[in-house]
Amino acid sequence: MNPSSSSARCEGQSPTDDLMDDWLLLSSESAGPLHLEVSREDQDSEDRGKLKSKLVSAWNSVKYGWSLKQKSKFSKSSPVIMFGQSYKLIDQGERERFRCSFVTLLWLTYRRGFPQLPGGSLTTDSGWGCVLRTGQMLLAQGLLLHLMPPGWTWSVSHHVVRDDMDLLGLNSKEGSNKRGRRLSLDLRLFRPMAATHRRVVSWFADNPTAPFGIHKLVELGKSSGKRAGDWYGPSIAAHILRKAVAASTDLPNLVVYVAQDCTIYLEDVKRLCERPPPQSWKSVIILVPVRLGGQELNPSYITCVKKLLTLQCCIGIIGGKPKHSLFFIGFQDDHLLYLDPHYCQPTVDVTKENFPLESFHCKHPRKMSFSRMDPSCTIGFYAKGLKDFESLCTAVNEALSTSAETYPMFIFSDGKSQEEEKGGYTPPNNITYIQRKNERKRVDTSNSMDEFVLL
Repeated sequence: MNPSSSSARCEGQSPTDDLMDDWLLLSSESAGPLHLEVSREDQDSEDRGKLKSKLVSAWNSVKYGWSLKQKSKFSKSSPVIMFGQSYKLIDQGERERFRCSFVTLLWLTYRRGFPQLPGGSLTTDSGWGCVLRTGQMLLAQGLLLHLMPPGWTWSVSHHVVRDDMDLLGLNSKEGSNKRGRRLSLDLRLFRPMAATHRRVVSWFADNPTAPFGIHKLVELGKSSGKRAGDWYGPSIAAHILRKAVAASTDLPNLVVYVAQDCTIYLEDVKRLCERPPPQSWKSVIILVPVRLGGQELNPSYITCVKKLLTLQCCIGIIGGKPKHSLFFIGFQDDHLLYLDPHYCQPTVDVTKENFPLESFHCKHPRKMSFSRMDPSCTIGFYAKGLKDFESLCTAVNEALSTSAETYPMFIFSDGKSQEEEKGGYTPPNNITYIQRKNERKRVDTSNSMDEFVLL
């Protein structure tokens, strides 16, 4: 499959459309070398494949990428909500706290120059792998909560990140001195976690041995009829993440549960997490694929989405604009805050000692209007133990009640799913189920013009 044609089909936004407020063409320096020479005429097919991959990647970076110097305009009068935390940007200390928290998030983007993906000659996911990358970012956020202490931030970010966001500046000499003292304290407190952070990053490396890397995810997608170069929907991505965590030997105390038919079955979660005494419950990441409207987002769900993003148990949303996947991490007023995978970077060799981490962290927060959100998405939650899961159920149920006048986004149900009783679950094709109290409404989305359907 030609990656460039896949890109045009799956993420085809015209360069002159109304998205130009979010997307700027990369300079040749930012996008990587666009002028490539073939040194000899008898270059073998493998070298030609790598050359083609690099050209396609560079083109996709220009077509769908953005300048690393681009800034989003944030209002200082309204707080920013991100993963259950509120940041009042009018206060200088709060702006710095937001900046540190944002830069700590793992940013997983298109890469080029990695070993060939199984079943083809692709050495880049540029133009087709954005949903898998947003899925990686959601999983990474869950892993940081699972493995890092509360309040942990990436200490190195204080040294490498400059205050080039128009709302996040520390210009005074006094502020710089205070910042220096905080850095020294941070390094002493959080240095022991640096190795764990680096290890988590390596799990998402672009090589066949990484448990959550692009090679592993593509391999696991074969059972859903997907292959490298295909388009992956948010629901398919959720099931791939579940399989990846189940297959990993690095996380014996963590499981992933994927909701079925917009329903979280409590008995199924209990079966996954419960262990014989004196062992405690396993930690769980809960993924809920939903569709919040027909061809466009139903505005009645916006309040509920905001409520969910204010919860500390929420680890983000695999979503995006139509045919353009993004990882939603918070909001300000009527705008979603997100991380964007559509910047193609060279592959990093994580086998090298002290491999560079900067390309795995983004320093430029972006936002977009809720009205442009695609209705199909997968919402993620994390609970460390039984008490946290019980608190999660209470908090999420309360948030879901804000959409009771229409249909709830999803529900909790006692007992186990019928599919589980039959010995397995296969996601329904192009059908989403929305339940309200004892009513069940079936909505056919097979005629949807976008690629974000609940598969």
